[in-house]
Amino acid sequence: MINLSIVLYNTSAEDIQNIFKSLEVVKSPYKLYIVDNSPTNTLISFFKNKKDVEYIHNPSNPGFGASHNIALTKTLQNNIPYHFVINPDVYFTDDIITPMVEYMTEKHDVGMMMPQILNLDGTVQHLPKLLPSPISLLLRKIKQPKFIYNNFIEGYELRNVPEDQVYIAPILSGCFTLFNTKALENIGLYDDRFFMYFEDWDISRRMNQKFKTIYFPKVSVYHGYESGANKNRRLFKIFIQSAKAYFNKWGWVFDMKRRKINKITLSQFK
Repeated sequence: MINLSIVLYNTSAEDIQNIFKSLEVVKSPYKLYIVDNSPTNTLISFFKNKKDVEYIHNPSNPGFGASHNIALTKTLQNNIPYHFVINPDVYFTDDIITPMVEYMTEKHDVGMMMPQILNLDGTVQHLPKLLPSPISLLLRKIKQPKFIYNNFIEGYELRNVPEDQVYIAPILSGCFTLFNTKALENIGLYDDRFFMYFEDWDISRRMNQKFKTIYFPKVSVYHGYESGANKNRRLFKIFIQSAKAYFNKWGWVFDMKRRKINKITLSQFK
């Protein structure tokens, strides 16, 4: 038995329909928690009479991580061994749930996994990363000067690693994450000081300190990614607030563990 959770906020009907279309191919028994942060519960109509789905209306909207924590707490209380955190703009055409669970079951030291994430056109989203410094985060945003940026991004986003290689990455994306719940209980749930952005980086780093955080490109999902922080002033403000919270927690310039962890990560590829 596995659990899954998806957090909604005024989510489109198309995305919701894609969720259920994707889940049709899953062979493993599961329970899906829908945490709906929308101001009204009009989306409940999509989930009525759906087997193994629990709809939770959560209009206070405490943020991405805090909302998933509602479902994760239920998973821990019920001793469910595996929990998937999934974005509503993700879909898949093959059963990727089962092979990910099988891998985690076989590798007892794995605490967290993500599959390969593809754009809708089939190109790869480079989401596994090294631990960031404030300078690397700034460079990733401004993308200038080009000759420095191009060199930097290849290493930071591990783009030189063969696309089909399974490896440990200290930063995994939160758009599609599998947790070993025993490991999660050990390190703690999402840090709710992050309303949105960086909560996945923070939990990846905490997990990586004690367990393996695995990028698993043997299976893939499609992600309709849009960088809202680059287009919306309110989201950009939230991005900056979360970035400050992340570096306040882990260190700005003086973060010796960052350098050590990144060095260990890169040593896999020598």
